[in-house]
Amino acid sequence: MFLATLLAMVPVLARMVYLRRAGRCTSTRSLAGKTAIVTGASAGIGKETAKDLARRGARVILACRNREKAQRVAEHIISETGNKVVVRVLDTADLASVRHFAKEVLRTDDAIHILVNNAGIPGKEVREVTRDGLELTMATNHYGHFLLTNLLLKRLKESAPSRIVNVSSLAHFFTMTIDLKDLNFEKRSYGTLAAYGQSKLCNILFSVELAHKLRGSGVTVNALHPGTVGTDFFTREEMATTWWRKLFMIVGNFVIRLFGKDSVLGAQTSIYLAVAEEVEGVTGKYFDDCKEATTSLLARDLTLARTLWEVSEADVQLQPSEIFY
Repeated sequence: MFLATLLAMVPVLARMVYLRRAGRCTSTRSLAGKTAIVTGASAGIGKETAKDLARRGARVILACRNREKAQRVAEHIISETGNKVVVRVLDTADLASVRHFAKEVLRTDDAIHILVNNAGIPGKEVREVTRDGLELTMATNHYGHFLLTNLLLKRLKESAPSRIVNVSSLAHFFTMTIDLKDLNFEKRSYGTLAAYGQSKLCNILFSVELAHKLRGSGVTVNALHPGTVGTDFFTREEMATTWWRKLFMIVGNFVIRLFGKDSVLGAQTSIYLAVAEEVEGVTGKYFDDCKEATTSLLARDLTLARTLWEVSEADVQLQPSEIFY
């Protein structure tokens, strides 16, 4: 009986230790007069990031696919913070949507001080291609944010000091090799984890190269791992296409919620990189639990980062008039 009780307590104690060690943003910095954009802000850590920035006085733009869902979130944040929150439609998997969003923001906003590239999907069971011919996971997690950031870069530079925050993942360690000639899995076999891990590696490599291009501009860019977070990220209905996948997601969701962070804790490193005084001027780094962390060897390859940038420019068809670095 004692042994059974002790074993039952192990998961509880493990969760307590993990949450106790989790990083928290302690900065009390005000963002009054600042404008922030958070992609994928209608749920999870994106929602909590947006709420925190609004609470600090920033004008926050929720950049989301689902306008109705985002509007409900905006009203909730407004009721809690009393601050202005704006909803704009953005589907990072659709390059036309990205360009339309950027055009509208540049038309209505004279300054952008914070850009949090948070939107993402874990990947589909089978390979899907967007209207632009890009693999869906890569398009949503990497290409869309790559294009968005480039389109907003001039305004971010004009608003300096400003910050770009890219939500990556520890899953980038899953990618042991990367084929820059086949980023969209047209020739090699597709796998959900392979696509997701590669997209998260690209988030870091993008951050590294962009930080290099922006040195001296007053704009910083950093990537982060939010931690194991108990949100609906891996349990969205559109991702559960077969019965066994649904079962896997139910079990996985239970384990994550048992051991993982909630959305508030999961958002802490994003918030930290967006506001903390101690990372002012810090750029091209990777963070976990509000501390600088070590990436995989691939994520530190400067040549790879530069070449990925060139390939990404071609894949999103970045025009000369859209280049501001």
